[in-house]
Amino acid sequence: MIRRIFLLFLFPLWVLGQPSKYVTERHSSGEYTFETVTNDPLKTRIYTLKNGLKVYMTVYKDAPRIQTYIAVRAGSKNDPATNTGLAHYLEHILFKGTSKIGTKDWAKEEPLLKEIENLYEAYRTTRDENQRTRLYQKIDSTSLLAANFSIPNEYDKMLSNIGATGTNAYTFLEQTVYVNDIPSNSLERWAEIESERFSIVVPRLFHTELEAVYEEKNRGLDNDRRKVYEAMMAGLFQKHQYGTQTTIGTVEHLKNPSITEIKRYFERYYVPNNMAICMSGDFDPEKAIRIIDKSFSKLKEKAVSPFVPPTESPIKSPEKINVYGPDAENLTMAFRFNGIKGQEVKQNFIPDFYYLKLISLLLTNGQAGLIDLNLNQRQKVLSAFAYDMALNDYSIFVMGGRPKQGQSLEDLKILLLAQLDSLKKGKFEEWLIKASINDIKMSQMKSYESNKARADAFVESFITGEPWKRSVEETDILSSITKEQIIEFVKQRFDSNYVAVYKFTGTDTTIKKVPKPQISPVPVNREDHSPFFEFVMNQPSDSIKPVWIDFNKELLQFQTKTKLPVTYKKNTENDIFTLSYVWDIGREHSPKYGLAVSYLDYLGVKGLSSEELKKEFYKIGCSYSFSMSADAMYFTLTGLQENFSQGLKLFEKILKTPQEDPGAYKDLVERSLKARKDNKLNKDIIFRSGLVSYAKYGPHSPFTSILSEEQLRSMNPSELTDIIKSLNSIKHRVLYYGPTDATKLNKSLTSIHKCGTTLEAPPAPEKFTLKDINENEVLWANYEMVQGEVIFLSKSITYDKTILPRVALFNEYFGGSMSSIVFQELRESRALAYAVKSRYENAWRKDDPNYISSYIGTQADKIKEAIDGMLELYEDMPQSEVLFKNAVTSIIENVNTQRITKFSVISEYERLKKLGINYDIRKEVYEKIKTLSLSDLKDFHDKYYRNQKKAYVIIGSKDRIDFEKLSKYGKVRELKLEELFGY
Repeated sequence: MIRRIFLLFLFPLWVLGQPSKYVTERHSSGEYTFETVTNDPLKTRIYTLKNGLKVYMTVYKDAPRIQTYIAVRAGSKNDPATNTGLAHYLEHILFKGTSKIGTKDWAKEEPLLKEIENLYEAYRTTRDENQRTRLYQKIDSTSLLAANFSIPNEYDKMLSNIGATGTNAYTFLEQTVYVNDIPSNSLERWAEIESERFSIVVPRLFHTELEAVYEEKNRGLDNDRRKVYEAMMAGLFQKHQYGTQTTIGTVEHLKNPSITEIKRYFERYYVPNNMAICMSGDFDPEKAIRIIDKSFSKLKEKAVSPFVPPTESPIKSPEKINVYGPDAENLTMAFRFNGIKGQEVKQNFIPDFYYLKLISLLLTNGQAGLIDLNLNQRQKVLSAFAYDMALNDYSIFVMGGRPKQGQSLEDLKILLLAQLDSLKKGKFEEWLIKASINDIKMSQMKSYESNKARADAFVESFITGEPWKRSVEETDILSSITKEQIIEFVKQRFDSNYVAVYKFTGTDTTIKKVPKPQISPVPVNREDHSPFFEFVMNQPSDSIKPVWIDFNKELLQFQTKTKLPVTYKKNTENDIFTLSYVWDIGREHSPKYGLAVSYLDYLGVKGLSSEELKKEFYKIGCSYSFSMSADAMYFTLTGLQENFSQGLKLFEKILKTPQEDPGAYKDLVERSLKARKDNKLNKDIIFRSGLVSYAKYGPHSPFTSILSEEQLRSMNPSELTDIIKSLNSIKHRVLYYGPTDATKLNKSLTSIHKCGTTLEAPPAPEKFTLKDINENEVLWANYEMVQGEVIFLSKSITYDKTILPRVALFNEYFGGSMSSIVFQELRESRALAYAVKSRYENAWRKDDPNYISSYIGTQADKIKEAIDGMLELYEDMPQSEVLFKNAVTSIIENVNTQRITKFSVISEYERLKKLGINYDIRKEVYEKIKTLSLSDLKDFHDKYYRNQKKAYVIIGSKDRIDFEKLSKYGKVRELKLEELFGY
C-alpha cells in the first residue's frame, strides 16, 4: 500500500505567478520511501537506499527485459593531472572480476597482483631505459604467473549466461556508466553479480588490458573527428579539466600507469552515495527495490569531496586552432556558457542551457532551421550543423560544417556566423519556436518507446545532481522563452567569444603512437569456474517462454481501391504514425534513381518553394525522408496522427508536382563532385566500402556504379523530375504503423494517394557478379594512419535456412561476444587488438551467397602477428564445453525474452520475405539449437572456415607496414583510389 507523505517542494513561480503542474512528491511503501513527479510521462520512482545509492525506475512492458545502467558520478575530469586516462582504464578493469569473480585461487593470486602493482610503481618512476626494460620483463613474467589463477572473461560469461545483451561501459567527462540489458527473470542474479563487481577493484590481467587501451588510443590518433573535438575542448577550456586532459589520456601517462592511483580513484568515487542504478523495463518496482537493497546494501557510504571547477577566463577574441589529418577539411566553432550546476529557474531568469537547446533547434532541426534552409537547403555549403552540450560546470554551443568546392573554411565561418546574426536581428518566424518545442515533445514521445532512452534520461539527470523534476518540466520551461528573450540572449552572449578549429587535409606531425610492448600470451583457462559463478548460476529464476510472431495476426494485409498493397499494424501506444511507400528499385538499378531522389530534396512543389515546403511540414509536426537500399527505395512520412491527412497531401505533392530547378541541380552536381572527392579521403569509406566491394565484385560493383562527371553535367534536370513523377505508375506498396484504424487509412490512401489500377513492373536491376574467391589475395590501400586494419573475406554457400541454427550458435561461440574464442585469444590472451570479431554472415536475399567475415584493427607493427593469430583460429578452433554451454544458454535466454513489436514486426516481415520465408523462423532455430553439440560446431568450422580461400582486405600506411612481406598470405596488390571508386 502506497501512501503520500508530503509535497517536497513546489515549482518556482516563474511563469505568470502560476503554480507548476510538476511537483515532487514523497511516498512510502512498506519499509521504503520514494519520490515521484506529478505528470511525469515515465511515472518514475526514485529511491535512495540507506547507504545513499539512488535507484531510478520506470516500468515499460514492451518485452520481459530491463535496461540497466550503473552510473558513477566521476569521469575523466576527476582524473589526477599526473594520471590522465585513469577513469577510463578503471572502467576496463572492472570487467576483470573481483576476489570472487574471475579467480581460481584468490589467496595465491592476490600476492602476485600486489607484486605487479609494486613493479608498475617502480616502472613509472624509473627513467633509465635499460632498467625500465628489465622491470617490464619482470612485470610480464609475474603477470604470466598470476594469469594461471585467473579466469578471463568470467564476468562476461556470467552476464551472457543470464541472457544479458549489450554488456558494455563508457567513460566521459563527468560520468562512468556500466551497461547491461537483462531478462526480467535475471534481476536477482544481475544484482548479485553487479554488487560484487563494485565491492572491490582487482587489476587482473592488467598489462594485456593496458595494451588494449593502447590500441584504443591509437584508433583515436587515426580519427580526425576525435582530434577536432579534443582541440575544440582544449581551446575552450585552458584551465578546466574538460580541456586540459582527455578521457583516453596522454601517451606518456598510458606508458606509465599506476595501479595504486587507480585503486585510490575507485575508493574515492565508487561509493554508493556517488552512484545510481537506472532501470527501465518489465518489472515490479516493489520487488525490484528489495532485490537491489539486499545485494547493494553491503556497499559502504563514504563522503565524496565535491569537485571544485577552475574558473575560466573570458574569451575576448576568436581563437584559431589548426588541426591536420588525412580526412576532408571542415570547420568547427564553439562558444562557452554557464553549466548546469547552480543554475536554477527563477522569476525573470532562465539558465543558459535552456536557451542553447532552443537555439540549436532554431538553427538546425533537420527541416526548417536557419542553417537548414539558408545554408543546407540552398546548397551554399556541402553541409552545416549546430548543437548544444550541457555539462555540469560549463555548457558548449557548437557550429560547424564542410565547405563546397572552391570555398574556404573562412568563407564557411562567415556563413555560419551570419545565421547567428539573423537570430540577433530577429530574422526568424515566431511559429518556429513553438514548432521546435513540439519537435522536442514528439522526439521524446518516440524515444520513450525505448528502455534505453528512458534509462539514459535517468543517467543524465543523476550525473547533473539536479532533481528529476527539472527533466520532466523541461519542455514547459522552453515554452516560456519568447522570441524577444532569444534575440536578447544571442545579442549579449554570442560575439567574438569563440574557438574555431580549422581541420585541414595534411600530415599531422604531432602524432605520437603508443609503443608496442613485448607481452607473453596469458592462459585463458576456459574450462574453469569460480565458486561465485556456480553460486549465481544455480540460483533459481522464473521461466519466461518465447513468443513467436504470427504475421497473420500481427499484421493486416489489404489493398486500396486502386489495388495498392498495404501492410498495416496498429500503434496502441501513442499518436505517432510512420508511413512508407516502397518501390523495388534500389542502388542496383540505374544510378539515375539515386540522383533523382537526391535532387528531389531541393525542389519545391506546385504552389510552394522548397523552403516553404520544409516549413509547412515542420509547422504540423511531420517529417519526411527518402532512402535507398541495394534493391529498394523508401519514401517515408512520420508525424502526429492528427496531422496525417495534411501531411499526406503535402507528401503527395512531392511525388506528383516536383518543380524543376536547374540552379538547384547545378549546385547539387558541384556538391556531389566535392563529396566524391572527400570520400576518397575518408578511411572508413575507402576500407569498408571501396576495398570490401572490390574484394567481392571486382571493379564493377554497386559501389562504383555511378554517373560520371560528364554525365552529371550534361544531364537534363527534367529527366530526373520525370523519374519522380513516374513513380506512382510503377508497382509499389505501403507500410503503415500508426494509431488510425485500417478502414480510415484505406479511405485516406484511396482519396489522396491516387495511382492507376494497372501499375508497371519496376525496371530490371543492373547485373553485378559476385566473384569467386578461388585464390588467396591481399588487397590493400595506402592511408596515413597509426594502426592497420584487416578484413578477412571468404565467399561461402548460397543462403540456406537449414544452417541458421548452427550459424547462430557458432557466431556466439566463436567470434560474436566478449566471451567468444576470437575475443579471448586475440585480445585477452595476446593483446593483439582493441577491436576484433569474426562472423559467418547470412545473405539477406535467398539467392545470394553467405560470407565469412572477420576483422582486426591493430598497431601497424603488429599486423602480421595479428593476421597469424586469426588464421590459427580459422584452421584450428579451440573446443570448450564450458563456452559451448554458455553460448547455448545465452541464445536461449535471449530468444526467451526477445519481443519483436511495433514497426519492427513490419520490418521483420519485409526482411524474411526477401529470403522467401513467410513465418517467424526463430522458432525453428530455437528448437534446433537445443539439440546441437560442440562436435556440430566443430564440423561447421571444418566445413566453412577451415581451408577457405580468402581476400585479405587491408588499409594502412605504406611507411609503417611492409605490404610485400604479406605475400605469404597471397598475391599482394595495391589498389589505387581510382580503381576503388571508379573515378
